[in-house]
Amino acid sequence: MPNSRQLSERLKFMLLNQKLFSFLLILLMLGVNIFVISKITFIFHPLKILLETVFLPILLTGVAFYLLNPIVEFLEKHRIKRVYSILALYLLVAGIITLIVTAVIPLLREQIMGLIDHFPAYSQEAQLRFEDLIGSEYFNQFQQAVGFDPATLTENFSSHATNILNNAWSSIGGFVGALTETVLSIIVVPFILFYLLKDRRKLAPYVLGFLPNKLRNRSFTVMLEMNHQISSYIRGQILDSFCVGLLLYIGYLIIGLDYSLVLAVTAACTSVVPYLGPAIAIAPALVVAMVTSPVMLLKMVVVWTVVQLFEGKIITPQIMGKAMRIHPITIIFVILTAGKLFGILGIILAVPGYAILKVIVTHLFRWFKSYSGLYEMNKEPEQLEPKS
Repeated sequence: MPNSRQLSERLKFMLLNQKLFSFLLILLMLGVNIFVISKITFIFHPLKILLETVFLPILLTGVAFYLLNPIVEFLEKHRIKRVYSILALYLLVAGIITLIVTAVIPLLREQIMGLIDHFPAYSQEAQLRFEDLIGSEYFNQFQQAVGFDPATLTENFSSHATNILNNAWSSIGGFVGALTETVLSIIVVPFILFYLLKDRRKLAPYVLGFLPNKLRNRSFTVMLEMNHQISSYIRGQILDSFCVGLLLYIGYLIIGLDYSLVLAVTAACTSVVPYLGPAIAIAPALVVAMVTSPVMLLKMVVVWTVVQLFEGKIITPQIMGKAMRIHPITIIFVILTAGKLFGILGIILAVPGYAILKVIVTHLFRWFKSYSGLYEMNKEPEQLEPKS
């Protein structure tokens, strides 16, 4: 019979040689570090200010990079130097922005102001038609149950929106002063973007140079997958939103719907948020079409349905494909959770943030499987059959 000392030595040997015990010890130390850091957050206040300052320029530069880099790569394959390609793209983008500012924005502003001025009347008319449809008694009971007053809501919305637009357009200096950080970020973006497009191939080796040699191959694989996920989402979602907005604008013009440009631009902007965006964008179009006439409402529904079917069956599969590999229900819950935690910015960044986190967690889990020894390799079906 082994004595107590031998038992303790054997137990100590078994524990120290178990990979699971080592992994749990690492988790414990990580938890202790997080707890200590949470108690000295004031030390990281300068770092927080730095991150808040550079976040917006990096975000805007990243979006522009993923949109323009394929064009630069294409031109470079046709023996056009990268610098010349970047400068030509800058001139093209500057021309497009100038065209939008001079031709589109005045028309868009006119339609926005008209829609805001007529929105209370539209709301009252929509309320009357809704009452005629379901009965005034049931509508009043519903209104009292939820405490919802459309007239007051539309009046407040109209007054606030009018004040915001009037202040924004009447006082350019005040508007720029209130958004100084945003304007500076936008000004900085072209300079950062130029060097990022020019020295793109040097970025990954530079980052990997800070890592140990043993981690470089795995880290490079993670970076490639993250880059693929982000690029697929940004390019696909922006092109998808542009196509949806353009098709809706053409459709609204064909049926003669009022404020077609505003409604189409609203749909394009909200389509950046998957699944939830189109549901939000259809609301103002429904109100305008309902007030115009029942026939216009039917036409608008037909146009919206055709565009959504075209987008779901042709545009999205061709542009985005199956690169994200995220279930629609997961996307909806991720968007709702991110919106609750971080607001509008969280809603916009929810899906790409989840895609990046998914890549990191997936590789960490693979590393854990290989390190812990708890997951044996699956045997081939032939090996599981009894030998004859």
